[in-house]
Amino acid sequence: MTEPSNTPPAPEGAERITSAPDGAHLDFSRDMSYGDYLQLDKILSAQKPLSTDHNEMLFIVQHQATEVWMKLMLHELSAARERVKADDLSSCFKMLARVSRIMAQLIQAWDVLSTLTPSEYSQFRPALGRSSGFQSYQYRMIEFMLGNKNRVMTEPHRHRADIYAQVMAMLDAPSLYDEALRLLARRGIALDKSVIERDWSQPYAANDSVEAAWREVYADPTHHWDLYELGEEFIDVEDSFRQWRFRHVTTVERVIGFKRGTGGTSGVGYLKGMLDIVLFPELWRVRTSL
Repeated sequence: MTEPSNTPPAPEGAERITSAPDGAHLDFSRDMSYGDYLQLDKILSAQKPLSTDHNEMLFIVQHQATEVWMKLMLHELSAARERVKADDLSSCFKMLARVSRIMAQLIQAWDVLSTLTPSEYSQFRPALGRSSGFQSYQYRMIEFMLGNKNRVMTEPHRHRADIYAQVMAMLDAPSLYDEALRLLARRGIALDKSVIERDWSQPYAANDSVEAAWREVYADPTHHWDLYELGEEFIDVEDSFRQWRFRHVTTVERVIGFKRGTGGTSGVGYLKGMLDIVLFPELWRVRTSL
């Protein structure tokens, strides 16, 4: 039986309308409504500015929306990794394509935040305290999933045992790329043992045997079609991820210049350093060596 709606009853004496164009259902006193299903009461009451400044709402909504998209991204990446482990690449391709589309949404979202001027941001910046996007545990888990492992980055989450456990689990597990390389080995393509049996919590280091493996795939895409497509899906994801990072840098520089970040980093300097990180190095190098 459908749970009754939590919507308060109509004001006493209000006339009930019983019909609507195209037969749309109007009475949700005993049925689940759109707002009930999406739990909009919780979502739309989560924006709680700590200052009286008008523009803080933009800042909060932008970052909350990003976190929701990142939740979906982690959902898709985790499922994609499981599909690679199961050698089910056809399902994996759709998931990775969706991740690239999610990142496209996040790239576009910077256009909205860039309407925030330096003087506007300075009005509510003190209310942020030491909080910073640097502390986003979902972003950290996405980076770990994509292979950018760094144990130091788990420390901001140690104060929350539940979150810390999730971040550490992602650090210690094979990344999506690690699982792809293990798949190449299962397919009989030669790889150094150190690539497929290692400490997964350590950052991945480019390896000549991996470049040779991808060269074999790319030199004969007809024979290795699903692996070839997997490589291209990875390139799409990293391409989108780079654009997301770049738009982050330019937006931050536009709003705060070269001030230090609220979380203590050098701000733009730190973010520019992140632009140099390559997630799937051999897939980029193979384009030169082919």
